[in-house]
Amino acid sequence: MNFTKEIINWYSIHKRNLPWRTSKNPYFIWLSEIILQQTQVKQGLPYYDAFVKQFPTVFDLANASEETVLKLWQGLGYYSRARNLHAAARYIVFELKGEFPDNYKDLIQLKGVGDYTASAIASIAFDEATAVVDGNVYRLLSRYFGIETPINSTKGIKEFKQLASVLLDKDKPGNYNQAVMEFGALQCRPKNPNCNGCRLKESCVALQKNCVDNLPVKLRKTKVSTKYFNYLVCLDTKKRTVFEKRTGKGIWRNLYQFPLIETEKSLSIDEFALLNLNDTFLKDMPFDYTLYNEVDKVHKLSHQHLHTKFWIIEVKDSLNNATPLHKLKKYPTPVLITDFINEFNFEVL
Repeated sequence: MNFTKEIINWYSIHKRNLPWRTSKNPYFIWLSEIILQQTQVKQGLPYYDAFVKQFPTVFDLANASEETVLKLWQGLGYYSRARNLHAAARYIVFELKGEFPDNYKDLIQLKGVGDYTASAIASIAFDEATAVVDGNVYRLLSRYFGIETPINSTKGIKEFKQLASVLLDKDKPGNYNQAVMEFGALQCRPKNPNCNGCRLKESCVALQKNCVDNLPVKLRKTKVSTKYFNYLVCLDTKKRTVFEKRTGKGIWRNLYQFPLIETEKSLSIDEFALLNLNDTFLKDMPFDYTLYNEVDKVHKLSHQHLHTKFWIIEVKDSLNNATPLHKLKKYPTPVLITDFINEFNFEVL
């Protein structure tokens, strides 16, 4: 069986009608690839539409503020993607005079662009014969060829890239790359793959050996840590609050949040009363407080689980450098904070 030919034939019948597939414009292809990193198409599509509407060209994206970009990205997670997207757009416009890189070697120099993304853009937009290897491709190739090399090992990354390059249709690399990714996404799914209706089933090693669910193999992930967050949600006499911009190098850098106190465990009301809040903006300020949620709100990230409580602090005076409550939704915030703002409904206060 000709693997490459079968994949392309399948794609010609089953490919989804997605907006970035109607153009060879590298900006649109790049934008879609960055959005869809670690994001499913159904979740990423509305964001792609919103970005294209607000930033129809790379010049528009480059000239936007980072805060505007982060706000539009809000809810997608992995915010470094948005920051890198913006930085790369500025580099293209201000350093490359708006000329989008047209080959793998130059594309991979863009911030936030790795081997997969550079290969995708180079092949789809510019017909360069470079193979893509994403999660869908790893899964399909490991199952079809029965490869047990861990896909997140140095050896595995090299092995799968070499195999993908051998299978690549050199005449129509962009079409084939999209086909093999689409096949993995729709046919050879992570769970409940459609093996019975698969045109490759007669020669699929994993199906023959009854080990479909065991492939691909991944090395054990880094241990997930647990953190305990306490957000101080202040309300003053003028319907304002304290809203801070995160700094540092964390994943939520440049996003906004309420003042945060991290503790070693989840606090009860009595334990919260023992905290020394004189080290915060509440120093020498009279206030009352209540606990908004007795049960921790658990927010799961790839590397840590956040157990969170929100403490409502009512101060009996006006706050300095405070933010009006009705403006909170204008700021880019982590999903954890966004959900609380929507749930608490400050607008009715």
